[in-house]
Amino acid sequence: MKTNPLFALFIAAAMTAPAVAQDGGAVTGPQASEVAPSRFGTREADPAYGAYQRGLYITALRLALPRAEEGDSAAQTLAAEIYARGLGVPRNGAEAARWYEAAAEQDVAEAQFQTALILLDGDFLPRDEERAFDLMKAAADAGNPTAQFNLAQILLDQGDEAEAATYLERSAETGLADAQYALALVIASRDGDDADFETARGWLVRAAHQNYDTAQIELGSWLVEGIGGLRDMETGFAWIDLAARAGNVAARNRLAKLYWAGMGVEGDRIAAAAWYMLARQGGLIDPIMEDFLVGLSDDQIEAARTRMSELEQAGSEAATLEEPAGGAAETEPASLADGENNEEVQP
Repeated sequence: MKTNPLFALFIAAAMTAPAVAQDGGAVTGPQASEVAPSRFGTREADPAYGAYQRGLYITALRLALPRAEEGDSAAQTLAAEIYARGLGVPRNGAEAARWYEAAAEQDVAEAQFQTALILLDGDFLPRDEERAFDLMKAAADAGNPTAQFNLAQILLDQGDEAEAATYLERSAETGLADAQYALALVIASRDGDDADFETARGWLVRAAHQNYDTAQIELGSWLVEGIGGLRDMETGFAWIDLAARAGNVAARNRLAKLYWAGMGVEGDRIAAAAWYMLARQGGLIDPIMEDFLVGLSDDQIEAARTRMSELEQAGSEAATLEEPAGGAAETEPASLADGENNEEVQP
């Protein structure tokens, strides 16, 4: 079984630059105040976790370790978290793996998920894909949304699309944008009548509203083409523009083509060239757009460079999107179309 590159996303999340903890240690994100207590098992808050919440990571570790040695799963998970992220102490992957594994053996879902990632990586525990799968599935079945998403990736690699879609939907329903986007693509890629573009577009809407730029590009393209619902070129353009202004290179190239073709916006060859120049500056080379640039005059190229500079100075300004009645905002996933959570999402 090959390891999907998406796993690296979650392993790399702990590798950000250190800051300073309140008791003098190094801190890496996410901040402790943003971490739900449920990550550390079902035990109620205690002095170790209270210290962790206040940024007293050395104190939290000192309080947690004796209990971890005694087999307390919440303390084991807390100690693992501190070591994994280098919170107040030097990052120590071996100790993190030791305590995550100990807590995983006591069915703490977060620890099962983290241990599965470590087993797939193979740095601090012997690589074991079969055991990683079992732990990932246990965490997913316990309701861990990120484990559900990762398990779905494994299942897709194994060719089990039906089971993968089940776990993707569970994860997507919790609000995980990665899962919402992936589920949309899975639903849309099915053969023949099994493809459900309307439902897929609904999941793209949800992911796009969470500033998931890849979903914004996909949704924008679907709106421009009229895939999965009514065609709305203006709103499609606006979604792609939003992703482009946030720095997405592919969106910038797509936006350039929309300006060139005058789709969803008044045609503007200077704007088209400027956005493509920004995309090219980001490393994307599109032969079609290269030919487009060749056809511009020297004055047009100079004007495009000036426009590009203006766009760079403007930065990622938030765009205001207005979706008309009957537009993409009304396209919700079928599983969420009825009931208490049926809210029309407006950008």
